[in-house]
Amino acid sequence: MKKLSSLLAVLTSSALLLGAEKAKNEIPSMPFAVSSNAVASIRGGLEIYSMMGVGPRKTWDDITNQMYVLNLTHPKWTVGHQVPGTVGRLGAAAIGVRDAVFLMGGYMVDGEGKEIDVADVNVFEPQSRKWFRSKDMPVAVDSAVIGSTHNRYIYLIGGRSSNSPVNSVQVYDAQTDNWSQATPFPGTPVFGLAGGIADENIVIVDGAKSGPSGGPHYVASDECWLGKIDHKNPNKIEWSKLPAHPGKARFAMASGGSDHEHKVVFSGGTAMPHGYNGVAYDGQPSEVSTLTFDYDVHHHQWETVDKDTPDPRADARGIVFTAIGPLVLGGLAKDFETTPKVTPVPSK
Repeated sequence: MKKLSSLLAVLTSSALLLGAEKAKNEIPSMPFAVSSNAVASIRGGLEIYSMMGVGPRKTWDDITNQMYVLNLTHPKWTVGHQVPGTVGRLGAAAIGVRDAVFLMGGYMVDGEGKEIDVADVNVFEPQSRKWFRSKDMPVAVDSAVIGSTHNRYIYLIGGRSSNSPVNSVQVYDAQTDNWSQATPFPGTPVFGLAGGIADENIVIVDGAKSGPSGGPHYVASDECWLGKIDHKNPNKIEWSKLPAHPGKARFAMASGGSDHEHKVVFSGGTAMPHGYNGVAYDGQPSEVSTLTFDYDVHHHQWETVDKDTPDPRADARGIVFTAIGPLVLGGLAKDFETTPKVTPVPSK
């Protein structure tokens, strides 16, 4: 009986992977164009989520709390249960841990354009198809980097809180529903930074820092940092400065880390920090970068993956690693139009 059960499990798994592989060349666009949306994947990368963000008009009243779900074994987007709350958010962070989707922070925008950070932590459990509220984060942030270790600890790195960038590292224990503070990164506080976690190594780069008096409110940062998480203490991080990555410093890149690939991947973004409407803080025009690169945590080196990435994005809140490879969901395309497209990220 055990042999039969094992055979059935192998056949089922193979069928799922075949279905996912078939989806690779026919990934449907999301039902709605959106940018600054939070993204996550669960169930071995077979199920992907896009949550909240701003629509094509890129105005405060075009911010949504809608969730879209795609199962790669029969690729068709479905409209999921809305994220709790009367209004949507921008710049939230999301990740799949323990076969649930954890959605953290972000900011709301009122009719006068005021941006308000929230400390909410919402958890979506696919089996019950319900949202649950977890313990609020200690420091409300938006536009932070997110990553996880041991299918348990979730790290929120940097971000913006009360209109000021921070260099904090907040750690959420998904098993105990508790927050703690880890060793902050020693660099300049930034938001809109990019990075992720692979093999208990945090890699973060760039972002926006506070501008000089009389100048733009925010300017680009070019700092790159590596944080090695202690094997015994998840709050202890040994930080060191990394050499410059390929290309120029950028803001709002799509990024994410993969234990399987042993890499943290970066793609797109803009040279000039900008608001959620795509307008640069210094008022100058900007373009979406076509460069994709990664940091190999095993070989301790930067790698240029593609200098001419097809359909690059900014304001896509992360790279989701799936059964058919890394994907970017939505974001701002080269013409700074919000897009519903789901695009594979080049890889080595």
